Amino acid sequence: MSDDETLLSVTAAHLNTGLRGIPVGTCRTSFVTPTEGVHYCGYPIAELAAMDVEDVIYLLFNKELPTEAQSKAFREALSARGALPEGTMEAVFAALPREGHPMDWMSVGLHTLGMADTTGDWNEDALNLVARMPRLMGLLFRYREGRAEGIPADDTSLGLVDRFIATLQPDGVDLAVMREVLNAYLVLHLDHGGGNLSTFTGKATASGKATLYASMASAMNSLSGPLHGRANQSCLEFVLGIGTSDPEEVEAFIRGELAAKRPVFGFGHAVLRAEDPRATYQFALGERLCPDDENFAIIRTLREVAPRVLAENPKISNPNANVDIASGTLLHHVGLRKPEYYTTFFGWARVAGIGAQIVDERTVMRDGKGTPIYRPKYIAEEQTLRHV
Repeated sequence: MSDDETLLSVTAAHLNTGLRGIPVGTCRTSFVTPTEGVHYCGYPIAELAAMDVEDVIYLLFNKELPTEAQSKAFREALSARGALPEGTMEAVFAALPREGHPMDWMSVGLHTLGMADTTGDWNEDALNLVARMPRLMGLLFRYREGRAEGIPADDTSLGLVDRFIATLQPDGVDLAVMREVLNAYLVLHLDHGGGNLSTFTGKATASGKATLYASMASAMNSLSGPLHGRANQSCLEFVLGIGTSDPEEVEAFIRGELAAKRPVFGFGHAVLRAEDPRATYQFALGERLCPDDENFAIIRTLREVAPRVLAENPKISNPNANVDIASGTLLHHVGLRKPEYYTTFFGWARVAGIGAQIVDERTVMRDGKGTPIYRPKYIAEEQTLRHV
């Protein structure tokens, strides 16, 4: 079906369906196809997955991959933007309850950055936030884990992933492997079309001329739900709950979950009709970096067994592995052992994609006038109309 054919009149059948499949705008940063998955500015994700995240972020904001000189200049610009307002984030994180979910901490952190330093220029604020996320993430980990003492000064000359690692100061970890896993995770999660909940929420908030930071905080609040970004947390918890890579036992576990009407995490996709190329890349990464990891052995078996079992249900159009199946296992392997933090990495990545889309909607669409404020129409139910 062509894009023109999807621009259909809204009927009663479309109501109360969460706007599923109803076109509301255009997206310049990414799209998804049934066979190749997500594309960033026309490039299939498989062609971008091994690149440095800075170059792929450049692509999202500029709609072209950088030359060597452009890449160098962009990294230098991010370094110049990277310093957090001194002492502000530390004071706020020190006061937050540690039992709060990390995504709630992230949302508070974004609001804090916005209150401390907002330029009012959409592009400037979006790139400033991209540059400041590594330090925000590192401080979030340190304060939640009770390791606020001895945090090193922020070296903004480092790349985005290395700045986070330098702030985190992980023990007993192969830093080169951690860097490769985190860089791949960020690249694979940067963007995913314009219609997912968090991106739409961020753009809708920005349409009311809220700041970039307030808009991004609203996007992260949407991402934090179990039906959206928190699925990658649930996926690793699911893998840890299996506890074996024996094919027969894994199949029995899957059938037990289905019989209990519980989800089988890490499989299926709304658009794709093949294995998610982001999953394919992560499996290849795992085979190279951690082939003997116990949890990797489990997801290797899941990759073979689950699609066969799920395909028995004719209502399931895509039983194949998606991006969530391997990402948590790889993060766990490099020492990031607490699943509740995984959605913050998802959020960190999406800050760039959502930021680029907000910049487009506010400064490019409609010949630079920007999209108007979102104001969907709701129709009164018949029962309500009786009282009018």
